[in-house]
Amino acid sequence: MQQCPPKRLPAWMRTSRRTDRSFVRVQRLLEAESLCTVCQDAKCPNRLQCWNEGTATFMILGHACTRNCRFCAVQKTVPREPDPNEPASVARAVKAMNLRHAVITSVTRDDLPDGGAGHFAGTVRMIRAAGVTVEVLVPDFNGCAAALETVLDARPDVFGHNIETVRRLQAVVRPMASYERSLAVLRAAAAHGGALVKSGLMLGMGETRAEILQAMDDLLEAGCELLTMGQYLAPTPDHYPAASYLAPEEFDELGDAARAKGFRAVASGPLVRSSYRAAQMFVQAQGAKP
Repeated sequence: MQQCPPKRLPAWMRTSRRTDRSFVRVQRLLEAESLCTVCQDAKCPNRLQCWNEGTATFMILGHACTRNCRFCAVQKTVPREPDPNEPASVARAVKAMNLRHAVITSVTRDDLPDGGAGHFAGTVRMIRAAGVTVEVLVPDFNGCAAALETVLDARPDVFGHNIETVRRLQAVVRPMASYERSLAVLRAAAAHGGALVKSGLMLGMGETRAEILQAMDDLLEAGCELLTMGQYLAPTPDHYPAASYLAPEEFDELGDAARAKGFRAVASGPLVRSSYRAAQMFVQAQGAKP
């Protein structure tokens, strides 16, 4: 893995700043419905590209997260009560954007009795009622089986939960989460059935290739079928620092390794994020079903 000074972004990490009519339309629609997106709150490098293509990843349950993961740009403040009108607002936005596949994620809400699971379920049901496939990217709900069942019973087409990094780095990168708990969440989703199970890794945090391959094996053992791998970028100097920048060829090789191990769909590249090309991954995974 190529070691680079953290302040120097390689050429392959630079993105276009062009915006078009679709970008403006998505921006105005989100503002009109007072909706959050992970594109903005997590400072996703693909925001311009995705909004230009008329899509976005909705982030429900507010802007504020109750955890303090060292990699994440989302606000760490006291959250407000969930907006009961938010599921309907998201469904309207999905319809207005003519999405075929909607991706819903959230901040972590440890302050709520169910962690926000009921809110997730209500949003999924309203979108599915419009004939749109739904992908959720959920927190771990502190491992609460009832909360997981609530989301899964709403029948999302894809159930995602990210382990984020390799086992060795979990304690420092995700101090309020755990590798084993995340694997247990994925295992429970796989056992429930009905949804494709998905997870993601950020690379360039100091992990070794052997650790990445072991994480792949752990995910497969837990029933994970879809995998994303992308380059970690520290949102600010106060966040966990990037240790290296992987070249596109390294991501290609790791993607090939993941496919060879048995993942049904893999997205691996410097700018790949959890919901990047999610609709295409969903279609690809369906085609790979035996």
